[in-house]
Amino acid sequence: MTGAVVAALTVASLLGVATGGAAVAGEGGKPGGKPVASLLASGLQGASGSTIGPDGALYVTEGRIGQVTRIDPRTGAKAPYVTGLPPAILPLGGAIDVAFIGKTAYVLVTLVGDGVPGGTAGDIAGIYRVDGPHSSTAIADLGSWTVENPPPPEIDFFVAAGLQFAMQPIPGGFLVTDGHMNRLLKVSLSGDITLVAQYDNIVPTGLDVKGSQIYMTEAGPVPHLPATGKVVSLSLRHPQSRQVASGASLLVDVEWGACGLYALSQGDSPGEVEPGSPALPDSGELLRVNSNGTFSVIAAGLDLPTSVDFSRRSAFIVTVDGEVWKVDLTGAGRHGKACGHGAW
Repeated sequence: MTGAVVAALTVASLLGVATGGAAVAGEGGKPGGKPVASLLASGLQGASGSTIGPDGALYVTEGRIGQVTRIDPRTGAKAPYVTGLPPAILPLGGAIDVAFIGKTAYVLVTLVGDGVPGGTAGDIAGIYRVDGPHSSTAIADLGSWTVENPPPPEIDFFVAAGLQFAMQPIPGGFLVTDGHMNRLLKVSLSGDITLVAQYDNIVPTGLDVKGSQIYMTEAGPVPHLPATGKVVSLSLRHPQSRQVASGASLLVDVEWGACGLYALSQGDSPGEVEPGSPALPDSGELLRVNSNGTFSVIAAGLDLPTSVDFSRRSAFIVTVDGEVWKVDLTGAGRHGKACGHGAW
């Protein structure tokens, strides 16, 4: 990755200043053009990754304060789930994603430690197992492994420990994307780290898994053209990716939901910009993946979203400014015409 595409490293708008726009109806909206989203929670600090826990609640990382927060999906009530994780040193970093295996939570932490200016010696960039409300254990040191296993010479990087962005549980461990080193990694629960795939400058971001298939979003390099914003699929046995859909700028997450496969666009590209520049405000979209390789807009007007999760007939979207929006998908059934033609 060259210095000219570092904006993609940070998934561009994660460093931006959000303006708090409201979502508006798309294909999946309610009749009459009414908004399909309502504000569920706000005030999160450095919000990024999220997941639905085994209790049905939403869990969101707050990288700025080294915390994962539990959010009631009906009332929006917030409560700390685990504190004491290494906090972010830079505008992006710290606790960046969270996932469960059974009833045990794991947190992905990035851009911490003495390898980052101002970092604390001993802080580990890697995966932490949550042991209690105020305790966690690092089970995999992704930062040190990345330093010891740099990408090939054609990948230009300046953060030797990489920038791990998303993780997804698989049997025996996790998959992890590194948007700086352009990699997909496999990490076991015992801490063994394996390179699944090394990419060119595609900037891998979000992940989901269904059966043996892995689904991944690519944010694409600056200037973040819609043609380089893609959803791809692959498997551990056949790691060469296959394009599923393209045509949306700055894709940052992919998830299976009520009508099949969905993707999250962080927003329209501002064009040829300086590294770290945000996407255009209020231009994020929740998208449904169609079988012909295109996208349908489900909700638009989102202000710099970072992750999406689904529970029953609702989508929960986390944004840069620490808000969680709940999108009503009541009209989207699992089968038949309610999902619209061409659902993937």
